[in-house]
Amino acid sequence: MSILQSFANPILPFAETDTINKVADAFLSEHYKDCLSVAIVNDHNQAVGMISRHQLNDIFLKKFGRDLFGSRPVKDFMRADVLAVDMDSSLASAAAFISANMVFPLSEDFIITNQGKYIGMGAVLHLLSAMEKQISQNAADLNKAYKQLSSSQAQLVQSEKMAALGQMVAGVAHEINTPLGYVNNNIEMLREFFGQLNFVLQTHERLVNTLLAPESTDVDIAESLAGVDDAKAGMDLAQFFSDLDGLFNDTFYGVEQISELVTGLKDFSRLDQAVTDHVSVNDCIENALLIARNTLKYKVEVIKRLDNVPLIRCTASQINQVLLNLFTNAAQAIKTQGYLLIKTWADADNVYISVQDTGSGIAPENLAKIFDPFFTTKPVGQGTGLGLSISFKIIQQHGGSIRVASEVGKGTRFVIALPRNQILAKAA
Repeated sequence: MSILQSFANPILPFAETDTINKVADAFLSEHYKDCLSVAIVNDHNQAVGMISRHQLNDIFLKKFGRDLFGSRPVKDFMRADVLAVDMDSSLASAAAFISANMVFPLSEDFIITNQGKYIGMGAVLHLLSAMEKQISQNAADLNKAYKQLSSSQAQLVQSEKMAALGQMVAGVAHEINTPLGYVNNNIEMLREFFGQLNFVLQTHERLVNTLLAPESTDVDIAESLAGVDDAKAGMDLAQFFSDLDGLFNDTFYGVEQISELVTGLKDFSRLDQAVTDHVSVNDCIENALLIARNTLKYKVEVIKRLDNVPLIRCTASQINQVLLNLFTNAAQAIKTQGYLLIKTWADADNVYISVQDTGSGIAPENLAKIFDPFFTTKPVGQGTGLGLSISFKIIQQHGGSIRVASEVGKGTRFVIALPRNQILAKAA
């Protein structure tokens, strides 16, 4: 049974030839007491009209109304434009039709048909009540779907951040491994040097003990002296300590490089600072370049033209994330060798960052879609299509803008504008 069919009150309709008096008497009976109107049908049980209590009241309230009109057929007074809906109609379409055609104040019901045949009367209030419940349910379903979508979006954004973090950590690990490798080698060499030095010191100690021992003979002293000479044989002490000094210097340099990377990583994430702060975009560029160094260094020459721009209030870790994404994309777009030109400047309203590469460029048909979520031209498994979308949203939340120009085969340029004085939008 359809929803509208369940609303049908199967009260008997009237024929076109039935009199007004007959209809009025029916309205007074117990069977029709809850009806606001009744249907008028032809010989084929097709609804051709309807008449309401309100219409009958107008007739009978007139002077001598029953005497003058009571014996006339109902077809002379019925509403010919039938307010009828098919039982298989949806609640929405039925409610829209009834709302557009019912008479105000509400004084009639509507006819429910099955392929044009009368099956009963429906109450407008019941229909509108059911529609209200359906709308409420739809709203609840939409709200649930929205929450699920928001949760999915948050998970996707987090996945993209974790993917970017994985790339960043891999690059930093590679950068740390290089100085860590020769620091480790230097320590191994220092261990060997100190082993040799320890052996020489032990021979000298034996010589001293021999010289101080009362029972020592000239032979014992000669043997101890020979042992010292053997330990020192082939050993240039001046060169030895020079080599030691070089090893220490190299080791300290390696440790400084590791310290620089760790500090850069900390500055990149800004974990020890407030969420928003007055930040130099030049520092953000340096931090992002340090993290991206492993990705860039083999094929990308970085050219920096950074003006002395003013500090701006922003979330530094998010700006770092945007820059790292642009630098990484540039490195991926440069197939063999190329350069990355990074510029900053400012005017009265904004601080600008330009990131320009000599990569493969972006096709015109893709240029308008690069900031769309999930759009990517990278092979399957190499990109989620969220990096630039997240970057766009971050810049937008900072009250700024990011625009792009590109030419296939020549490269791409992104320009970020960040307002000098602005209030950060609430992150989504």
